[in-house]
Amino acid sequence: MRKRHKCLECVTVLCCSLGMLKSQVVSAASEEEPAHDVPLLYPWRQRYMASGGVHRYKRAWVIPTISVSENLKNIPSQVVQIKSDKQYLGSVIYSITGPGVDEEPKGIFNINKTTGIVYLNAVLDREKIERFKLRAFALDSDGVPLEDPTDLEIVVLDQNDNRPVFSQSLYKGYVLENSYPGTVVMRVMATDADDPNTDNAQLKYSIVQQESPELFSINQDTGEIRTVQVGLDRESVGSYNLTVQVADMLGDGLSSTARAVIDLGDLNDNAPEFTQSEFLLEVPEQSSGVDIGRVSVTDRDLRGSPNWLVRYSIISGDPQGAFSIRTDPQTNEGILSVAKPLDHETTAIHNLTLSVANEAELLASVPRTPRSKARLTVIVKNVNEAPVFLENPLMVRMRERSLPGSEVAVYTAIDPDTGLAQDIRYSLVSDPANWLVLDGQSGKILTTSTMDRKSPFLEGGWYTALIRATDNAVPPLSGTGTLLVEVMEVNDHAPVLQQHSAELCSSPHHGNGVLLSAMDEDLSPQAHPFHFQLDDSFGMWTLNWSISEVNDTHAMLELLTDMEPGLYPVPLLVSDSGDPPMAALHVLNVTVCWCDTIGVCSGTAASLFSSTAGISLSALIIIMSSIALLLVLALLLLLFRCTSSSAANKGLLCDSEDDVRDNIFNYNEQGGGEEDQDAYDMNRLRNPSMPVPPSPRLKPPIRRDAPYSQTLPRYPRRPTDRPSDIADFIRDGLRAADSDPSMPPYDTALIYDYEGEGSVAGTLSSIQSSGSDSDQEYDYLQEWGPRFRRLADLYGHE
Repeated sequence: MRKRHKCLECVTVLCCSLGMLKSQVVSAASEEEPAHDVPLLYPWRQRYMASGGVHRYKRAWVIPTISVSENLKNIPSQVVQIKSDKQYLGSVIYSITGPGVDEEPKGIFNINKTTGIVYLNAVLDREKIERFKLRAFALDSDGVPLEDPTDLEIVVLDQNDNRPVFSQSLYKGYVLENSYPGTVVMRVMATDADDPNTDNAQLKYSIVQQESPELFSINQDTGEIRTVQVGLDRESVGSYNLTVQVADMLGDGLSSTARAVIDLGDLNDNAPEFTQSEFLLEVPEQSSGVDIGRVSVTDRDLRGSPNWLVRYSIISGDPQGAFSIRTDPQTNEGILSVAKPLDHETTAIHNLTLSVANEAELLASVPRTPRSKARLTVIVKNVNEAPVFLENPLMVRMRERSLPGSEVAVYTAIDPDTGLAQDIRYSLVSDPANWLVLDGQSGKILTTSTMDRKSPFLEGGWYTALIRATDNAVPPLSGTGTLLVEVMEVNDHAPVLQQHSAELCSSPHHGNGVLLSAMDEDLSPQAHPFHFQLDDSFGMWTLNWSISEVNDTHAMLELLTDMEPGLYPVPLLVSDSGDPPMAALHVLNVTVCWCDTIGVCSGTAASLFSSTAGISLSALIIIMSSIALLLVLALLLLLFRCTSSSAANKGLLCDSEDDVRDNIFNYNEQGGGEEDQDAYDMNRLRNPSMPVPPSPRLKPPIRRDAPYSQTLPRYPRRPTDRPSDIADFIRDGLRAADSDPSMPPYDTALIYDYEGEGSVAGTLSSIQSSGSDSDQEYDYLQEWGPRFRRLADLYGHE
């Protein structure tokens, strides 16, 4: 193995001029043709003295950057030649690898393996690839590397082959009108694909076209557009169109243009003005809540903006607030409407002063115009109006129990068209209790009956009636008035004490007093509060007693000193609070008794009879009178029963000598059988003309087998004089017997008619001898009622 020592030396290339570093056109008819004017790269040897005087050599390639211009048309073209001085010429084989050779994009470069010349085979574009990094190799004929691989970098030089381009074809800017000079409006921007480090990408901006006068300028370096003078008025020119240009090579190279549109923003620099100085509108009277017309204004500011929209106001001529005005946001017109009904008779013409202003505040520099105010005349047209009650509702007072025909009120209306009450007719619309009568011409109202404070037609003591007033117009119109009558309570009842007797301990230290209460048939304020007091006219009867009021309706009666047990009448005077007040004297029988420790009376009856005081004369008279009254009533009742018994001895068949029975027996009953002779009074049957006795004062005995809900028996009606109607008479008697709780079992009472001579029903013995009188007709039993129909079915005509 042959050892080789390489010295590390810096290999440099010969310094070439700037012209030699550019692309050189070399004739390449054949690869063997020697290169002319191509940069030749030689190894550079540098000797380093090592210690000990021994010479050491180390060789390596140091290749500078090679520059090639883009857009070179003479293809193929020699770029550079590399050469190794390792061996003699012809014994070294050169090769390169990398992007542009054997990597994408392939085929752009190749090398002559013998001479080491690198060729360019395609047109370069710096905007796509700025540089190529290749690797060069030097081998001997046996393929053994003579040098270490070295890098070869080829840089593409820029040419001004790209125009600058704006980022937008149309720019939109915005600036307020009347802006100061120097106000920034917008900025335009452009880019250039050429090398930014060269003049090929150095851009300059300019405005090449704008309307006169020239109100805008552009910064040539930044592209910022500003205002240059005053005079921007949106109402004159709403927007401006500019043509801006950008050029490279500091403005002298390639260029492009774009369009810039600048819109002016609106300021409230125009005051609204009415289109007319005077407006005229009409409206029918009594109209309310309706629109009657419009007024219009002009404003040069931006339509739809707050600088254009206006607000209307009524500054004079409407002290009652009868009108209102609002803005139509679409047309900016003022819509006038009636807020309250208008009256032609009161005011026929209304002169209003209107004012208008923008929603946005007007600029202080803008002068005010007199046309921001206008006069509006509203004519109120006369129409027929319904009569009107001046006092509605009309409230009057009437004392209860006032005599019929008393005057309640005179309720009249006026015609708003004339202001008079003439030609108006009146009628009652509502009079729930029929207490009133109305004069149709004068409106005078009288009572037809007495007004009752306790009537259900009163609400809170007030009676309501409705009155209608109608004019004589065509068509007639009417109005309704409300009459409220307060029925005032009259104090015509004195209060009544609720207690008649009471018990009280003999010592004021035991037990409680007697709680008294009173009531009054009158209503408030003619009733309570009640006033309780002892009647001083009784002298000594009131010395030992005291009374104190508890509330409006109650008082407390108490003893002042110890008293002996007994019955004491206490005279009490109870008065109400009416106007004038009414009072009543009441005697309260107070039983004074001995009480135990807890205040409960004991031995009341014994104390009454053992008391030394005894029963008073007044109490004794009351007791004796009550006993006498009871005795008289008992004697009268006994006399009445005796009279009824003697009259009952005569009956319907009293003249018949064939009356073999004294009464009718009730059979087929769960009761007394034949011994029960109280089923029916035969005297009633024998004497039809006998009057029906009055209802007994005492309740009849209650049957245990009768339902508690059973009503008292109704006495049968007086029998008719015609025997043919005896069926109805008997049916009534049977119905009364069925409902009589004093009879035997109510569900089994069977009552038959009298059998004997003179009975239109004939004898019932034929039932036992049906075989002997089979020819007899029994069809008439159908007319006697449902109780005889069974007999008619058995023995009637077959």
